[in-house]
Amino acid sequence: MSLLEIRDLKKHFPVGEGLFSRNKGAVKAVDGVSLSVEEGETLGIVGESGCGKSTLGRTILRLIEPTSGEVYFQGKNLLALSQRELRDTRRQMQIIFQDPYASLNPRMRVGDIVGEGLEIHKLARGRAKRDRVNELLHQVGLREDHYNRYPHEFSGGQRQRIGIARALAVNPKFIVCDEPVSSLDVSIQAQIINLLQELQEKMHLTYFFISHDLRVVEHISHRVAIMYLGKIVEIAKSDTIYRDAKHPYTRALLSAVPVPDTSRKKERTVLQGDVPSPVHPPSGCSFHPRCPHREAVCDQKEPPLEFGTDGHGVACHVFGPAKQN
Repeated sequence: MSLLEIRDLKKHFPVGEGLFSRNKGAVKAVDGVSLSVEEGETLGIVGESGCGKSTLGRTILRLIEPTSGEVYFQGKNLLALSQRELRDTRRQMQIIFQDPYASLNPRMRVGDIVGEGLEIHKLARGRAKRDRVNELLHQVGLREDHYNRYPHEFSGGQRQRIGIARALAVNPKFIVCDEPVSSLDVSIQAQIINLLQELQEKMHLTYFFISHDLRVVEHISHRVAIMYLGKIVEIAKSDTIYRDAKHPYTRALLSAVPVPDTSRKKERTVLQGDVPSPVHPPSGCSFHPRCPHREAVCDQKEPPLEFGTDGHGVACHVFGPAKQN
């Protein structure tokens, strides 16, 4: 059984209009996502800004309530839990936020920020809490004398380490990493990614790693899911995605990744037009207005996410598993 299983998850935000905010429609931020995450793996979620990656991660944790669908964690349907049951389950599910500046309370000391979860879940108080927090600070590369300092006294990379320590405090099994390195310098990004991998191996963690940076995702992920306009359009093992991507959108994203070797020429796929509005997505395949390989069926029928024998899933009429066989 998978540690996490998502079935047809949707999150639609209503759009109001006029003085009385009459319902004009809905932003389909997450629109029918189904996937699973195995214990101990890192599933990377990739896509352009606004495709629904962060909304998906927060909806899984019920930080945002979903419109419909099911989320199973260790066999429990999270959407059917009471607030008390959900609170107990949240010990096993944590999040690392994107912005290390906005995610930390500037009025709280580091020891209280990291130890807050210990008190909420009644895991440690007093001296035991301080010892546990100091242990966590050491694990993420900080010092004990940082305990009584405030967030403004730290760099961006150090603040993200504090955020990681806070997420680890209650001994979770599953962590949503919501673009945890996107606001950091490249050299610091590498340090944080290496830290996350070390902690995963040591503590047997499972990551739901959200990013728009394909190279970062390649380095840390076991499998990669590509998201476009609230839907998963391709999912496969990391090396398969980077070696043999099928979906035209995935190929376009990979073609935009810089190559370190300047002697190698890389053919760039430039997509035409802008990302369609999630309020009024195109009929059929949502990618067809920008796709250089579209056929007549693409604007009439939405392609399902179909899997080949190798577990490579593609939602495409032209390059899906049925066309490969």
